[in-house]
Amino acid sequence: MTTLAARLLTLASTSPDRVAYRRKRLGVWDETTYARYAEQVAALGMGLVELGVQPGDRVAVQSDNRPEWLLADLAVQGIGAITVGVYPTSPEAELAHVLADSGACVLIAEDEEQLDKALAVQSKLPELRHVVVIDPPPGVDESVVRFTDVVERGAGGAGFAERVQALEVTSCAIVVYTSGTTGPPKGAMLSHANLDAAAGAAAEINGEHPEDEVLSYLPLCHIAERILSVVGALRAGYTVNFGDGGESFAADLREVQPTVFLGVPRVWEKLLAGTEVRVADATWAKRRTYRFWVAQGRKRAARRQAGTLSVVDRAVLGLGWLLLFRSLRDKLGMSRVRDALSGAAPIAPQVLEWLWAIGVPVREVYGQTENTAMATNIRHGAVRIGTVGQALPGVEIALAADGEILTRSTGNFLGYWGNEAATAEVLDADGWLHTGDVGTLDDGFLTITDRKKDIIITAGGKNIAPSEIENRLKVSPFIREAVVIGDRRKFLSALIGIEPDTVADWAGRQNLSFTTYRDLTTKPEVLELVREAVDAVNAELAQVEEIKQFRLLPAELDEEEGQLTATQKVKRAAVAAGYAALIEEMYGDAS
Repeated sequence: MTTLAARLLTLASTSPDRVAYRRKRLGVWDETTYARYAEQVAALGMGLVELGVQPGDRVAVQSDNRPEWLLADLAVQGIGAITVGVYPTSPEAELAHVLADSGACVLIAEDEEQLDKALAVQSKLPELRHVVVIDPPPGVDESVVRFTDVVERGAGGAGFAERVQALEVTSCAIVVYTSGTTGPPKGAMLSHANLDAAAGAAAEINGEHPEDEVLSYLPLCHIAERILSVVGALRAGYTVNFGDGGESFAADLREVQPTVFLGVPRVWEKLLAGTEVRVADATWAKRRTYRFWVAQGRKRAARRQAGTLSVVDRAVLGLGWLLLFRSLRDKLGMSRVRDALSGAAPIAPQVLEWLWAIGVPVREVYGQTENTAMATNIRHGAVRIGTVGQALPGVEIALAADGEILTRSTGNFLGYWGNEAATAEVLDADGWLHTGDVGTLDDGFLTITDRKKDIIITAGGKNIAPSEIENRLKVSPFIREAVVIGDRRKFLSALIGIEPDTVADWAGRQNLSFTTYRDLTTKPEVLELVREAVDAVNAELAQVEEIKQFRLLPAELDEEEGQLTATQKVKRAAVAAGYAALIEEMYGDAS
């Protein structure tokens, strides 16, 4: 076992000229080597020591994905302190909660937006001694410390390597706050050993290489992105790319063409929906070509997954590559991907089947913050769509009497920061982590049914997993979000959010005028469009699982409004509370 900071120093010594990360500035990608990366981390680490940060202190980081996030994370860990990530979308109240709960003594804020939040709550946080800003606004208060000044204080990094060498691998390295789908976020403590174990298990299955490249875009507060952009990168020595993010994500993806890519279901669904819209707008010949070759890909998907393609299969797919798949995957940013993963939430099998048909070999992975994302993975050549694969090396998987999934491994966390009661609820005396997910095991392959707390029990006593129905609905290119309702009710209903881009495109082809998103959702034609999608899903379901009523959400669900997590998972309680009138209207209409 070793630490991430130690791995960085080793890479700086053995592969000093290898590109550690790239950052896009004004359309140009600037490169930084591992040698320079280590120098920056060491200087920042010793600069934080000059600010008074001691081993065991907590240093918070609130920023979008950028190199400074990685520098701060490794600098803090390297001096024996603990990194606390704060989502950049967190409002003042959530920022205050995380800083107070963790007792952070320093906050590294990205820019004026994050700085304003910090200054608004600083007076309520006696333990917060310094606010450091990466991109200081003009005329910033003198009490605010500039990031570059901290680096200058520690210039040379003298003493950093000795501090790294003295680290105890069993000590806490980072505190990751849960997204808080129910209640305030809790801080999961992960040790250096947890992080190293997770990297080793993933590498054994995925086989990352120094030549690999990733695009860092999921929040670095989230354990999934941390594993990919920090932990995995330092184990394999590959390159991490930081694009402009936001609306530029698709362009960043096309420019980088990563070899390893982790997508949350929303990303994969968006790729499918966008492709379907472009095809609908294409010429007759292009539509015919697309449908023919996707059908050919589907016919051979099972053999591709098993690694048993015949010579004929390879010849057909090779021709398909020339006529469709090459250009399509290039537009999607998937032309070089060899290791494509889907995680953080369940994904519809239909989406995975389409991706395999076009040659994007997506495998589902499963894990949580509390087990350092270390649970299961679908192995190459052993793909079973609909499952999340088998236990990772060194991981034990079991099911409780009620079907709850339990995991036990060196990835299991140290506990929740300052909350022994909450820790005891999920980590039992035998070392089993109670995940809160329900599933089934078949020949070692794990299938996730749903979150235990989300299982719907209808008035008739039928147990229903809403996520499976929701994922089927979201296969439609016209549906972005679906929230199934029905606990203690006589039937199931759904709140549905339309996919604005695809529905707007469809409306344009129908000569249907509209002004805003809300206006679009009121059109009878759009309602009928969604009804057709709902009816198609209902035709595949048992009667008790059918959606009897639905309503279109008048606004897009929003992370900053507390309706979505940072990885785009719906916060059911928040949505149900916010649209209680719509829900009651559905059941009133049917009474």
